[in-house]
Amino acid sequence: MIKCHLSKLMGERKLKIADVARDLDVHRNTITLLYHEKAKRIDFEVLDKLCKYFDCQVGDIIEFKK
Repeated sequence: MIKCHLSKLMGERKLKIADVARDLDVHRNTITLLYHEKAKRIDFEVLDKLCKYFDCQVGDIIEFKK
């Protein structure tokens, strides 16, 4: 199972979905799906933007759990 920790990262910084979507120039629905862990896929470009935005590694955003 793949877990997405975007909601945790955003919560720590008190960010809203609309703010992140606007700052990254990414469609709001993309961030919403990741936030609620309902995304079926993620574009590497979006993942790259998220890593730069939160100054973190890929593993801080998504994680594989058995």
